[in-house]
Amino acid sequence: MGKRRRVEERRKKRPAVVGGMIAVVVGGAGFGVYALYGGGAAADDGSTSAAAGQKAPRVRADPPSAAETKTMATRFLTAWQQGKVAQAAASTSDSAAATALLTGYTKDAHITDVTLTAGKAGGAKVPFSVQGTVKYKGVSKPLTYSSALTVVRNSKNGKAQIDWHAAVVHPDLQDGDTLVTGEAGTPPVKAVDRDGGELTAAKYPSLEPVLDGLREKYGKKAGGKAGVELQVVRGKAAKAKKASDKTLLALSKGTPGTVKTTLSPTLQAAAEQQVAKTARASVVVMRPSTGEILAVANTGHGFNTAFNGSLAPGSTMKVITSSLLIEKGLASADKVHPCPKTFTYGGWKFHNDDDFQITGGTFKASFARSCNTAFISQAPDLDDDSLTKQAQQVFGLSMNNWAIGVPSFDGQVPVQSAAQMAASLIGQGGVRMNPLNMASVASTVKAGSFHQPYLVAPSVDDRTVATASRTMSSGTLSQLRELMNYTAAAGTAAEAMAGLGPDYGAKTGSAEVDNQDKPNGWFTAYRGDLAAAGVVQAGGHGGDTAGPIVASLLRLGGG
Repeated sequence: MGKRRRVEERRKKRPAVVGGMIAVVVGGAGFGVYALYGGGAAADDGSTSAAAGQKAPRVRADPPSAAETKTMATRFLTAWQQGKVAQAAASTSDSAAATALLTGYTKDAHITDVTLTAGKAGGAKVPFSVQGTVKYKGVSKPLTYSSALTVVRNSKNGKAQIDWHAAVVHPDLQDGDTLVTGEAGTPPVKAVDRDGGELTAAKYPSLEPVLDGLREKYGKKAGGKAGVELQVVRGKAAKAKKASDKTLLALSKGTPGTVKTTLSPTLQAAAEQQVAKTARASVVVMRPSTGEILAVANTGHGFNTAFNGSLAPGSTMKVITSSLLIEKGLASADKVHPCPKTFTYGGWKFHNDDDFQITGGTFKASFARSCNTAFISQAPDLDDDSLTKQAQQVFGLSMNNWAIGVPSFDGQVPVQSAAQMAASLIGQGGVRMNPLNMASVASTVKAGSFHQPYLVAPSVDDRTVATASRTMSSGTLSQLRELMNYTAAAGTAAEAMAGLGPDYGAKTGSAEVDNQDKPNGWFTAYRGDLAAAGVVQAGGHGGDTAGPIVASLLRLGGG
């Protein structure tokens, strides 16, 4: 009896196994849970486990070694090439997303006979080439392209793995996109410039996303016939960024319909050349009297920042703010206007560049030198929605109703209060623009009224273009032109705009961005019946970076 009791007691003291984990029980209460493998669950703070009496092992956080990088890249690429999807996906940071995309690679994209060849690693990044064949209903075509993967360390267990993004499978994929081969739902288009010359991505690399957008909008209307293609079909995230479906390979081309654009071959070629000289540059040229877009170019060709970017415009926003202040009698071009070193509003202390100040100077002087406090100091006399209404009613912005012929973003000037409202007066806070928007702002000043920009004439598809509900008074418009003219002649834009006068005007801008060493450099200007705006991200002062790009295009004239 005593022996049986001792055995029962020993059994009661054994740890209970719950859901594949061992729960250590002390005094009848659960004290800790430990994994069956890997030496137990490590405490996040590296503290000592009271139950184990030992310090939990630390998770490795050092960069993957060259050996780890090579091992993981080889493991992933080999499994992918052999069609072992589950094994390849298990090597990544998101096995579910990897499984879905790699499965679709064969099932939906119909890509077979894949050969993957790794190149020389650069740190944890491994480039690789892809060779395969796309086969669909008796039609086949070879497919070749280059991609890359990056090996990272899992933050939870310290193991090396592939940092998963859809771009690993193909560089044109964004997360959430898929690859599909089949009869294209949208016929191809042949886009031509204003003179009838064909526009191709080979000739004008910046137009690649524009051409995709033109096909999406006009493919079925232009009278073409669809072919069989391998396409990138955009997911929710990419569509939210206004990205269009993209053809990667045409197995049978189909018959394209023709779409005429407003682009100038001379200005488009020049714009491409200009942005190619500078990293992360974007520019748009348009005609103020009509709204026709004459050129659009970006250094990076994947995302059309010029049309779809959403960036703080910095001091170029002061063109809109100035029109507001003049209308409300809070500023006048030739009247004395305050420009102190700093101004506090809504709990924020606003500064000028290098804390400069202008004593006894005019509003024109403050505008030309881009004095922030000259604008912030007027915030107490403005309503929270004053700038929003001005942008919408006079400049046609921030109403999400532009119809230019391809996807675009028409700016954002939200109603804000306190410090954020003040910041919006100088193009910070919640204000967001792109070069198309700011070229339109300069065009509105030059033309005297808003003309919605467009790339394809509205008459092609009888679409309704956006309009502004009112125009500036002649007095306000005259002063605003005086401000921009003076800035081009003697202000921060003078160096870039040298020799382009007298029928011209400009405004520079620099927009601070969190975790970015240099601000984004902006520039918007007009000359004759041309207007243009550009941004160089992380470029510094707009007059030095975006200014020369814009001025060089205005110098060409006519279009």
